[in-house]
Order: sequence, then C-alpha cells, then structure tokens
Amino acid sequence: MSGQSDDEPMNGSEAPAELPRAYAPPLRAILRAQPEDFVVEELPGYVADGGGEHAWLWVEKREANTEWVAWQLAVFCGIPVADVGYAGLKDRHAVTRQAFSLHLPGKVDPDWSHFAVEGVKLLEVSRHGRKLKRGALRGNRFVLRLREVQGDRQRAEQVMARIAAGGVPNYFGEQRFGLDGRNLAQARAMFAGRRVRREMRSLLLSAARSQIFNEVLAARVGLGTWNQAMDGEIWTLAGSHSWFGPEAFTPTLAARLADGDIAPSGPLWGEGEPPSADAAGALERGVAAVHADLVAGLAAARMRHDRRPLRLLPRDLHWHWPEPDVLELAFELPAGSYATVVVRELLQ
Repeated sequence: MSGQSDDEPMNGSEAPAELPRAYAPPLRAILRAQPEDFVVEELPGYVADGGGEHAWLWVEKREANTEWVAWQLAVFCGIPVADVGYAGLKDRHAVTRQAFSLHLPGKVDPDWSHFAVEGVKLLEVSRHGRKLKRGALRGNRFVLRLREVQGDRQRAEQVMARIAAGGVPNYFGEQRFGLDGRNLAQARAMFAGRRVRREMRSLLLSAARSQIFNEVLAARVGLGTWNQAMDGEIWTLAGSHSWFGPEAFTPTLAARLADGDIAPSGPLWGEGEPPSADAAGALERGVAAVHADLVAGLAAARMRHDRRPLRLLPRDLHWHWPEPDVLELAFELPAGSYATVVVRELLQ
C-alpha cells in the first residue's frame, strides 16, 4: 500500500522483557497468518443522531492503520486532518471496523461513491453534531483465528474456561512500546533532555507509565495476587475509571471481586506518591525505584496518578474448532485493553 508507514519516534530500542503468564500455555499456533484472522469491531460509546456539522462514517479497513485512513478521508474532503475524529487506533495487520467523523460545517457530503482507497470500504454514512473523540467507545469485539494449532487441546479447553471465568493479567500490549521497545527507549531519552515532536510526547509518556504498570503486574502474577487482594489495595470499579481504597478487605469486597464488579489495580504513575499502602504500596514503590528516571520524568511532566485494573475479564468469550488444527476465539474487551494479552495465555 503505497504512501503508508507506521510512524516511529526515532532510532534506538529497548526490547521488552518476557512477562509471566497466569496459566501454563498449552498450545503453539500461528496468529495473523492473514488479516482476516484478526477481526476487530468497535463498540461505540454513542451513535450518530443523523444531523449536525460532522459526517460520521462506519468504515471497514484491511491492512491499513487508522491515522493513514484519517489522512485519506481528509484529503478526499479537502479538510485538515485535525478535523477528522476517531475513537481509537486499530491494528493495521487486521480487518477492522470503526467510526470516523469529519467536520464539514455548511457543506453537503461529498459523493462518497468516488472515495476509492485500497483496503478501505465505507459501510455507512450519517451525520452528528459533535466530533468523535478519542476514547469514546465502550470497547471492541474480536474474532481471532489461530492456525496450525499444536498442543494439548483438552488442556486448552480448560484454560479457556478459566479465562472466561477469571480473566487474564491486564498487561499493556507490546504495541504500546513500539518496535523492539523503541517508544520506551525514546521516553528515557526525552526525560534526559532530548527534544521530541509534540505529537510524540503523549505516546512516550504513555510508554513510560505502561512499563511501570506492567512490571508491577508481572510481580503480582509471580506472587499469585494479580486477581486477589493485598494489604493496602486500591480497587477499580468495572466499567468506569473510578477507584477507591485502601480499606479493609471485607466479605462484601470479596463478593464484589468474585462477581467482577471490582478488581485490584496497579499504578499509572504520576506526581507524588501512589495512593496504595502497606504490602501493595511497598511492591509498587519497589518497582518504581528501579525506574527512577521514568518516575522523575513523569513527575516533571506533571502527570497525575491514576489506576488501571490488574485483571482483564473478556466478555462473552466463545470458541470453536472449525478445523482440527484451527481454533477460533470471539470475545469483547473494554477500551484500552489488548486481545493479544488474552491469546498469549494460550500460546507458548
């Protein structure tokens, strides 16, 4: 596909360490043998109301990244790319369906039949009064197909049942860190004084926070507490960005944890001290101490402490074997989580 590239910040890399799994993976297989093996569909936070200055498009794309499609739409409509909105970035090496908005004040829609871009198909067009904002979605629906599957099929069924009931560690996926961990390496360089493009700054800050979070989660997977309470725990509420604690672990909290209403959390590091205490707080501060440069850089950037659940519960997880060596998985995930961290619990 000519003219398209995946933007990377600069040279330099920092290969991420292998993260521990919650389950012993029973299978070997190929994921993404072809784009149709990785299908993603947005679950919108709201839908277009049919009127307003913004054209809303429901788009299917194949082997095309979101920012490149946004640029193609902007060129076609003769508007700045800043006037194109989307809720989130979607995998390039996949078939994905997602919404875009285009600000067209006082203009009629162009003739969409003339929009011809390889790998991009317009499925539906409407209008809305507001730009589609980043993060404005409930989650994503995935259909993944693993090919050339080898291993213990019976054990795989057991692991998938455990995942459906209890979830997986909610790691940030490798794509958050760039090729060979390049985003993290460049975050360290930025904190050391190297100037970066403004549009890269938030990406690098996110990579730094994600590294600390993943290492906290990895430590708790090692302890077997990624889905259990520790003293001084901060709890996140399912389906929201709210959190509370620390407080004594009561039977009421235990029931809410079992029901999936709450989950133990890890830090998205920022200024000052994290709110966790006792054993949970000590673990988090111990991990942060190993990454003093990241902690100092995040504080200097005036990032605010936030929390992320340690446990990821896939919704409506189903699977079947269309062929003896092909496994198809379907599930929904909340926004900000990664299908690859579900699949890695199955694959060696």
